[in-house]
Amino acid sequence: MGRLLYDLGRMDERTRTANERNSSKAGKSSFSWAWGLDGTAEERDRGITMDIALQTFSTSKRQITVLDAPGHKEFIPNMISGTSQADCALLVIDASTGEFEAGFGRGGQTREHLILARSLGVAQIIVAINKLDQVQWEEDRYDEICELLRPFLVQSGFHPIKTNFVPVGAILGVNLAKCEGDDAKKLLRWYHGPTLVDLLDKLEPPSRDITAPVRIPVSNIFKGQGSGMSVAGRLLSGVVQVGERLRILPGDETAVVKSIEVEENNVPWAAAGSNLTLALVSVDSIQLTIGSVLCPPTDPVPLATIFTARIIIFDIQVPIISGAMVELFHHSRDVPATISKLLATLERTSGKVLKCNPRVVAKATSAKVQITLRGTDTISSARPIPLEPYTVNKAMGRILIRREGQTIAAGSHLYLKPPFFMSQFLEQV
Repeated sequence: MGRLLYDLGRMDERTRTANERNSSKAGKSSFSWAWGLDGTAEERDRGITMDIALQTFSTSKRQITVLDAPGHKEFIPNMISGTSQADCALLVIDASTGEFEAGFGRGGQTREHLILARSLGVAQIIVAINKLDQVQWEEDRYDEICELLRPFLVQSGFHPIKTNFVPVGAILGVNLAKCEGDDAKKLLRWYHGPTLVDLLDKLEPPSRDITAPVRIPVSNIFKGQGSGMSVAGRLLSGVVQVGERLRILPGDETAVVKSIEVEENNVPWAAAGSNLTLALVSVDSIQLTIGSVLCPPTDPVPLATIFTARIIIFDIQVPIISGAMVELFHHSRDVPATISKLLATLERTSGKVLKCNPRVVAKATSAKVQITLRGTDTISSARPIPLEPYTVNKAMGRILIRREGQTIAAGSHLYLKPPFFMSQFLEQV
């Protein structure tokens, strides 16, 4: 991404030279392009992406916001937060001998990232086979990787029509924005397809629900200018404008939107699909947390500590039983939870009930379960989180379930436990 930003004019020569010089001094000269997005001292010292970096660039047909997600399994929660804000995926594969196999093998991050992306609603994907210069631009190596990935992509839910592959050599800048010059000659012997930018230009923007109520899950919080606070997140639905009052859930606090920034520009309003930064005033900072949801005071998101969900179980070794303790992920929030009841196993495509009240649910099955949130310790009670049924708001209804550092299931929220929903609804009214 660093090289692509440079080729498209989003990284100036001065920054490129400084990154090259400083990375060489640190003994990490091969990471100079990565430093274009890995900006913190810890990321540069460790040589890995740890948090979500956001950048924008323009092609001839598209204005694109890039959310650079970490690949290391230690930072999967950050990857989930970034992916939940995305419309499309660009998966970068290391074609070096042994590197692709390590990522795609059992327990590898390539597999988990693909499953996470599709589970979070990403339907379009470009697979960039990178570092082909390390294998002498071998067509056989490119074909081998493509053939191994294609069936897994289909199995993960990506439609072949919305999947594209492209060979690149990022450090040399080959086939990113253009495919020309001496470095590209070996690739051009067998490849005559589009560049990466050509494929980015063909991505289809999804439909946006601008008539629905405003929903903004908060992915980052920082001190704004003056006495206010600023929050970053993705506007999932509706339209937000300067001067509007928004409620912060969970909690009973509201804030006023002082300014809106989209793609580094101050704007008077923003519509669904925008990755934005809001400057908020008239708010107590203690009420704002990562994972909070901003919404209209007149149309709040229901809160839940107990809800029912339909989930798909992944390739797990230990079956799920009633009472299983898990981590629940919803946008940028992760909370301890328990799968308190196994209600039914389902036919994966139709949703037809196959068995009621099963004792266990095993891998590669679909199930209807009840999930109960837990407190962070044995004393505190669970704090409700804002959730909406998938049928009401798809983005607000998706959930992920992890256990012991592994993603074990994904699915959608069906409905809240009725007594709790009614009491919360009456309080909000």
